[in-house]
Amino acid sequence: MKNQRLKIKNRKGLLLNAQLELPANQKPNYFAIFAHCFTCNSNLNAVRHISRALTQDGFAVVRFDFTGLGRSEGEFADSHFSANVEDLVDVHNYISHNFIAPSLLVGHSLGGAAVLVAASQIEAVKAVATIGAPADVSHVKHHFSHGLEAVKEKGEVEINIGGRPFKINKDFVKAFDDTDLPKVVKSLRKPILVMHSPLDKIVAIENAKKIYDSAMHPKSFVSLDDANHLLTEEKDSKYAGEVIGTWAKRYFPKAENKMLDTQGEQLVGHLNIIEDNFTTSIQTKNHTMIADEPASIGGADFGPSPYEYLNAALAACTVMTLKMYAERKKWDLQEVFVYISHSRKHSQDLNIELEKPKYLDHITKKLKFVGNLEDQQKERLKEIASRCPVHKTIENEVIFDTTILDE
Repeated sequence: MKNQRLKIKNRKGLLLNAQLELPANQKPNYFAIFAHCFTCNSNLNAVRHISRALTQDGFAVVRFDFTGLGRSEGEFADSHFSANVEDLVDVHNYISHNFIAPSLLVGHSLGGAAVLVAASQIEAVKAVATIGAPADVSHVKHHFSHGLEAVKEKGEVEINIGGRPFKINKDFVKAFDDTDLPKVVKSLRKPILVMHSPLDKIVAIENAKKIYDSAMHPKSFVSLDDANHLLTEEKDSKYAGEVIGTWAKRYFPKAENKMLDTQGEQLVGHLNIIEDNFTTSIQTKNHTMIADEPASIGGADFGPSPYEYLNAALAACTVMTLKMYAERKKWDLQEVFVYISHSRKHSQDLNIELEKPKYLDHITKKLKFVGNLEDQQKERLKEIASRCPVHKTIENEVIFDTTILDE
């Protein structure tokens, strides 16, 4: 999974800071937009965890800062509810024009209310998920209730929300009273997932009931049990993302299976040089993998490097061989770890005398055993570790037979 940083101009000419998060293979089946909570930003841990969970289900996720928040341009006074909805529509338009039209909207807290309204305005949106969303947009005014009287008198005042100073004005306050959210939800006619914690102290669980009751089928509710409003526990935000991804699959056509044909061989590797630089798709009969090079040498680091896969093959073969040997001997081997690194070292540094000194491939293999084992048994397992098939293949001479296939 990789991020692309974006700057998206909204209808007021302000640049919104955004990040596009892609699945590991860089080839999303669908696009989603995530709207964060009131006064939050797109780098909140919960936002990142949910976005990353969704990429595991093939979604590309756009998360952005609303006007006046995070790294987006503008003033907080311009970040009232209707402006948030406008930002969502503008971001959707930008992604639709430059990538693929987002079909899933996800919103947290007030962002949840915003995605419900935005979904009613965007035909391309097929489903909506909310997390801890208020059923009454004006509910959020409790955050700045201490400044309402001052706004009436002075027109614009600076208030403190969550320990941070923000400026608000009459238009900012009024915008939270102009939306009848239950009415919007009732007319939406799109699949809705409502997620809420019954212990939410910021937005009470009754809000979830009101949204759910207002919505037409298909609609779903999932309890977030003992999670807090901001989903500060990693397990809660990851769970939310996983549930949303699973739920959404019901409302999106199954993506075409693009498995490579191995043409009767054990494995095929494919690299689209024009599009992917070094990112290589690897396919066995039943499994798909991605190989890449690190960014330091021009790769995108979307997967292990070729030598890391070589190390992985050696590690897997080693631990499996040791398991089978220990079971046959009825030894108490409960767990085994093998740590492997590959490098190129000069024969002189390895104290190897050659007629013509040169650089050699050098692999270190470190073993760790868990279980009630005697020293003699551990030494024997060390010997067996060098007898696994992949180890023997690497250290022996290999005969290659390379042919060219017609297109």
